[in-house]
Amino acid sequence: MLDDNKIIELYIQRDESAISETAEKYGAYCQKIAYNILADSFDSEECVNDTYMRTWNSVPPTIPRILSAFLAKITRNIAIDKYKLKNAAKRSAYTESLEELCECVGEGDISDKIEASAIGSAISRFLLNESEICRRVFVRRYFFEDSISEIARAHFMSEGYVKTMLHRMRKRLAEFLKKEDIYV
Repeated sequence: MLDDNKIIELYIQRDESAISETAEKYGAYCQKIAYNILADSFDSEECVNDTYMRTWNSVPPTIPRILSAFLAKITRNIAIDKYKLKNAAKRSAYTESLEELCECVGEGDISDKIEASAIGSAISRFLLNESEICRRVFVRRYFFEDSISEIARAHFMSEGYVKTMLHRMRKRLAEFLKKEDIYV
């Protein structure tokens, strides 16, 4: 398996093997991100294929510093767009995590609010003051859309502990956003 810099170099050289190398190294990772949002294997696979195409069209001119993060962001955006189009009635981890964040940033189309740079940078500043484990749990829940049970297993915690941790973080985040005059 190639390292990320070699994969990026393949994209720059317009070598089609870049896509197969990306799929081999990051296919399951991207699939999980898409599935956590869409809760549908077929749609998730379609998002991952779209991720490869969008990456092919983006690199160059964009040269990602961290390939995994670059792919995660593309996959997540594609999956969110597909989710919005489908207006799925089925509750997914994505739906649940958005509802949880509504406690902090208000009602409305939360995904649009999260993408707003003011809120995004405020959340980043908030996370800088949190412990490493809190940051990891928060990012897994609200960026990667992992379920509570997945987070608990990954960090060897009980589900109740993860729920409590997230609840307390959301309360601190709401207070932080109020102090930053971002609360809506």
